[in-house]
Amino acid sequence: QMIRVAAGEPLAFKQIDIKKNGWAMECRINAEDPLRNFLPSTGRLVKFAPPAQTLTASEAGQFGVRVDTGVQEGGEIPMHYDSMICKLIVHGVDRADAIAKMTAALNQFVIRGISSNIGFQSALMAHPDFQSGAFNTGFIAANYPKGFTRESILSADGTLMQAAAVIAHHVYQMQAGLSTGQINAALGAGVTNREDWVASIGGAQTAVSLKQNASYYEMGLNGKTLTIQTDWHIGDVLMSGTVDGASFDVQIERTGLAYRVVHSGSLDVVQVFSPHIAALAALMPAKAAPDMSKFVLSPMPGLLVDIAVKVGQTVQAGERVAVIEAMKMENVLFAAADGVVAEILPKQGDSLSVDQMIVRFA
Repeated sequence: QMIRVAAGEPLAFKQIDIKKNGWAMECRINAEDPLRNFLPSTGRLVKFAPPAQTLTASEAGQFGVRVDTGVQEGGEIPMHYDSMICKLIVHGVDRADAIAKMTAALNQFVIRGISSNIGFQSALMAHPDFQSGAFNTGFIAANYPKGFTRESILSADGTLMQAAAVIAHHVYQMQAGLSTGQINAALGAGVTNREDWVASIGGAQTAVSLKQNASYYEMGLNGKTLTIQTDWHIGDVLMSGTVDGASFDVQIERTGLAYRVVHSGSLDVVQVFSPHIAALAALMPAKAAPDMSKFVLSPMPGLLVDIAVKVGQTVQAGERVAVIEAMKMENVLFAAADGVVAEILPKQGDSLSVDQMIVRFA
């Protein structure tokens, strides 16, 4: 219509012909890390599995989900272009329905290999001010004054996160029980069919009971009895199903002895133990994080375009140290404290990865 109007033709419709039909919403999925002040993220799309499309351009007027993208699994997200990799669009009966559809679609959207802003979008959908419509262009500054951090995310349903981890652990244990050469019962075999477990998040332990029936799980957790249906299999990132008849989607992956569970913008690392092992785990001291205060690290993958210091130079806090470029953005790094430059590890023009060491202070 814009081209036709430019050519001098009249619009093919009038204002009275435009009818309201539900509510549409779009989330732009970007290759960036919200927890690092939305800095660009580059690399290979190890996993790219958008939610199922139920709405296409030829089906205008219908309600559902649409995905507009030009990338695919296995593709590379380079540092040379814009960070947007996808437009996720939903069309609902009304605004509440559109938010519900978008929340579900974001929970189902699996991206691995790079960071994305899906968690941030999910957190916005869950925020009561956004849901009520009481927001403006100052929303992010007002609600995340220190930036988007794990602590600022509204907590997802912890019960659901724990339940998902316990079911995943149960499935792994059942699979292990099919292996030959298992150790004898006196040393701990038989745990595959046990019903009592302990879910631990950040050291806080919760007793869980689990019974598997023919087509569902019966779980006792946080004072509730839950009926959970899911056909999750080992290797699936997305666990979908119902809890007491209500649908759910969580993303879950096994990392060492724990399960990384993501839902509605929140991430929990859940460990699942037998009661005996849980009692021993509670006695284990916490491991201190390494001291990285003497290093300047790259906050994002990118090209090191400038090194502003030299070995032996005395640097004061706030002084410019280096400049990294990626996705049409320049990021200037400053010294966090006074110090003397002891070593410059990369050279100008090198491509850096996230958290790669650039400068070491004496």
